Amino acid sequence: MKDWRYWAAEQRGTLLAFGIFVAMFILYTANHPAGLTANVVQTASNKGVLLAFVAMAQTLVVITAGIDLSVGMIFILTNCLASWLVVGTPMETALGVAAVLLVGLLCGAINGAIVIYGRLQPIVTTIATGAVYFGIALMLRPFPGGSVNEDLADALTGRLFGVVPASLVTLVAVVLVVWIPFRRSVTGRAAYAAGSSDVAAYMSGVPIRRAKFIAYTLGGLLASIGGLFLTFFTYTGEAALASGNAYTLFSIAAVVLGGVALFGGKGSAIGAIFGAFAFRTIGDLLFVFDFDPLWQPLFQGGVLLVAVSMGAFALFRGKNRLGWFG
Repeated sequence: MKDWRYWAAEQRGTLLAFGIFVAMFILYTANHPAGLTANVVQTASNKGVLLAFVAMAQTLVVITAGIDLSVGMIFILTNCLASWLVVGTPMETALGVAAVLLVGLLCGAINGAIVIYGRLQPIVTTIATGAVYFGIALMLRPFPGGSVNEDLADALTGRLFGVVPASLVTLVAVVLVVWIPFRRSVTGRAAYAAGSSDVAAYMSGVPIRRAKFIAYTLGGLLASIGGLFLTFFTYTGEAALASGNAYTLFSIAAVVLGGVALFGGKGSAIGAIFGAFAFRTIGDLLFVFDFDPLWQPLFQGGVLLVAVSMGAFALFRGKNRLGWFG
């Protein structure tokens, strides 16, 4: 097989997610009253970036054959925390941003430590920790409120050179700084190996515990970046349970749409990003076509069901686990 064919086969999920997103975005802009304008692109980017960060967080854990049902609550917790801390002078704002990111790292590290060293199932662990994180968020913001440094918020949610969405540039920067080094590192390869076969990776001397711990920790960091951007978009903090649950479920849909295997060991955060933008565009299409709001949750739930079914389809095609990675 030629190199380009091997690359195309390896990136099949990412390319499919990219194609779905492009097709739906063209349909969206073609039917939008304003058409394809800088404002339309900026709005779509700002909304898509929120889910993209949470989907990246979910991807890191899913690659290790786990699942993190607390990413939405970390997202909400850091939003509430940012509405308290990311204010004041530039120095105070910078310290506030650092504190919010540190809390996200800590939440992810707690998840990883419990799963790895407590030997509990990821789904049970993250449901429990997610409830704790939401409880803290509710303590911080029993009612919506707070503020944020408006100069920083406007800079990161506006447009560069009047055309390029700053939020999209930030997303690319995070991919380059967080995902690419992780993917190419020994730890990243160990995370994929653990997702492919935990026992085989362990017998080969792969540092699977460290890989899983770092995956959960970086997942918390990425979710906290999403929480920061939510604060930048809304200028406030709100402990919204429905929002946290929605982002958790939508992140799973985005991960699967992006070609990341739910059974672990296969996929890319870049694919999950395109999956997130594609899923967001579905919601925008419902708005453009004036779909009845009462039916929108049903339609999005159907998309989520199809996405998860797509992820499980390989289970029925492969005769054994090795066939999933061929």
